[in-house]
Amino acid sequence: MASEGKSISQGAERWASLRNAAFGVGAAVLIVAVASPKLFTDFAGYAARIPFHPHAPDLSRIAEAPAVIRLHLVSALTALAIGIALMMRVKGTGLHKLLGWTWVLAMGSTAVSSLFIREINHGAFSFIHLLSGWTIVGLPGAVYAVKRGRVAAHRRAMTGMFTGGLLLAGLFAFIPGRLLWTVFLG
Repeated sequence: MASEGKSISQGAERWASLRNAAFGVGAAVLIVAVASPKLFTDFAGYAARIPFHPHAPDLSRIAEAPAVIRLHLVSALTALAIGIALMMRVKGTGLHKLLGWTWVLAMGSTAVSSLFIREINHGAFSFIHLLSGWTIVGLPGAVYAVKRGRVAAHRRAMTGMFTGGLLLAGLFAFIPGRLLWTVFLG
């Protein structure tokens, strides 16, 4: 441990986390470009068709949403708040472990509940469900890694799930036609 109480390798891990985040965003842009090339070739025409009207949040839309969507949103926001706290705090303490287990439960609940949210694709799974599957498989693996003393593997897995399974998936929640788009922008 360093003199200020943080993990010694935390500085190097931050750069690795930023690299992973950049890779995740780049992969998402590439997937969107392949899935809908007209979006990039005719961006102005596409942007003109989107009803973009920023306004004060309309929380009544959340209240009217099905229970599984409300559970998903609460779980995701809980995981986001705890995840930010975990990223900023000292690792390996009792509080880190308690918050970590709470984060695992919130992420697991977010991932599992997303499997029941398929209205936007007419009942089919979408690309974002791949992130849910990755999280469902990765969470036990990351916990197993830290229980076996493989802290670096645990850190990489948890940072990847925070970046891809939470932040990247959260950005997809603001795609036109989805609930958070209508709450804030539509």
